[in-house]
Parts: sequence; structure tokens; C-alpha cells
Amino acid sequence: MNKITAAVTAVGGYVPDYVLSNEILETMVETNDEWITSRTGIKERRILKDKDKGTSFLAIKAAEDLLKKNNTDPKDIDMVIMATATPDMPVAATGVYVATQIGAVNAFSYDLVAACSSFLYGMSTAARYIESGRYKKVLLIGADKMSSIIDYEDRTTCIIFGDGAGAMLFEPNEEGYGLQDEILRSDGIGRQSLKIDAGGSLLPASAETVVNKKHYVFQDGKTVFKFAVSNMADVSEKIMNRNNLTGEDVNWLVPHQANKRIIDATSKRMNLPSEKVMMNIHKYGNTTSATLPLCIYDYEKHLKKGDNLVFASFGGGFTWGAIYLKWAYDAK
Repeated sequence: MNKITAAVTAVGGYVPDYVLSNEILETMVETNDEWITSRTGIKERRILKDKDKGTSFLAIKAAEDLLKKNNTDPKDIDMVIMATATPDMPVAATGVYVATQIGAVNAFSYDLVAACSSFLYGMSTAARYIESGRYKKVLLIGADKMSSIIDYEDRTTCIIFGDGAGAMLFEPNEEGYGLQDEILRSDGIGRQSLKIDAGGSLLPASAETVVNKKHYVFQDGKTVFKFAVSNMADVSEKIMNRNNLTGEDVNWLVPHQANKRIIDATSKRMNLPSEKVMMNIHKYGNTTSATLPLCIYDYEKHLKKGDNLVFASFGGGFTWGAIYLKWAYDAK
């Protein structure tokens, strides 16, 4: 019997309609389009303006898009993994609600939280369930409503983040396609560099934490940038070396969309030309857990069966890693 690997068999995505451009941000904080573009590569980002809708709304939309495109019966899904940094609420798992709403009534579900690396870690987790032979269809969703935790008076963070969702369906494969290898890392040294101070058990919500804006994202940009550049590039190069891959062998780099300069540094270490690098940061900004699946969603029509893909990410905590995956189908 051939070895079972976990292959991606379908993708879906969703971004809100409202476009927050650099020009609009110029009217909100002291910044300008040239400054933002030269330092981040971002031109615009999508924002879910409806205050009555949370991350689950984005996730449901992306999942429904996948199910419709692939003509998949949600009752056939065994489990749903929800990768997010912005769950609807602290206790009731967002993924459980999403699974119920899309009709995945036979699936069990849970949330996976690892900041911007949530989806990458989720890919590893989904693959293990498939490789066990016990589960046949695992739906992995990455979604974040980052606008819910951003201070739009803080120009260091409000220029970076956007809202969106992406989804991938993993199924067993015996032809050698799917997830081949992974290098996943973490280091608590980054705990203070990218965080939200309040709302957890260490600093519960209070009138004081709200007044002092302790529920918004804080980022030490220089420290995060330094660690992201070195670590994301390191694991991407290592996974290539471990699998005897050259820049010619890799068809696509699928990088976390946090900063164009970080992406450029990673592709340079991998000896990849720009035409082999998936890039949509200019359209969406950093959608945190949704960046990797949204890249695949946007580039799906360019992917061919057997293509070698390297996924790479870096997030708060710090968390980071790289995954080598062989693409399993030609887009219709």
C-alpha cells in the first residue's frame, strides 16, 4: 500500500467589499502613499465595516466559496480547523460555529491560534489527521478581522493590516502529491514585541484597559522586521536544502504577506525570481491567518499538478516556519 499524504484538493477565499486605500489613510493619520508603499508594499486593504459581523462571517464566506467551487457536500467533511488571531469571542470556539453554519454537521472543529503563523501550523495539523488514515476531508480555514483590534490613530499598525479569509480542503493522496516536509519553529523571546496587552487572564478587560487602548495590537516594528527577515528566509532555505531543491526546482514561493521587503529577502535567499513569488500584499495588506490561503486563491489558475510550493510564514510570539508541498491538481 502506498504512503498516504495530505493533498490540497480545493481552495476558497473571501475579502470584504470596502477598500481602505493609502489615500484614505492619509486623511486619518500622518502618513502618505509613498511612505507606506516604499516600506511595506501595501497600496490598499479590505475592511469588514459591518460591526455586527465578526471573523466567523469571513470564514463562512470563504468556506462556502470552496464548497461551491468543488461541489463538495459539507456533510462529508470530517473536521474543520479554524486558524485565527481574532476569534468572535474568547470562549466559544469560532470554528465550531463556522462548521455548523456551513452545514459540516458531521465534523468536529476547533480554533488554532499562532498569530500570523496560524494557517501554516494548521496545514501541518491537517496533514497529520489525513496521514493517520482516520480522516478523509479536513477543511482548514484562515480568517481574521484585524480591523477589530487595530487603533486607527496608530500609524505604525493601521497601515499594515486588513480583513479577509481563505480556505483549503485536504484529502488523502497516494500518488506522492501534497505536504512533503515542514520546519516549524517558535521562540517566546518575541512575547513583548507583537502583542495585545489586555483581554486575557494576565490583564483582564476593565474600564482602564479600554481607556488606555490596551486592547489594540502593539508592534515593535524594527524588532519584528529583523526577526522576520532572518528567520523566514532561514527556514525557507533549510527546507529547500533538506529536500535537495534548487531555485529552478521550486515553482512557487507562497510567503506570508506582512511586508514586501521581508518577502523579497526570503525569495533572494531561495534564488527565486519575482515571477515565482506569490504577491498580493498590495491589494489586501496583512490579513494575518488569511494571507497564505488568499495567495493560493488568487494564483490558483497558475498552478499545475506536480508544482513544488514552499509556504513560509512569521508571526507574533514569535512563531515561524516553512512547508514544502507538491500541488495535486490543474485548475479548471
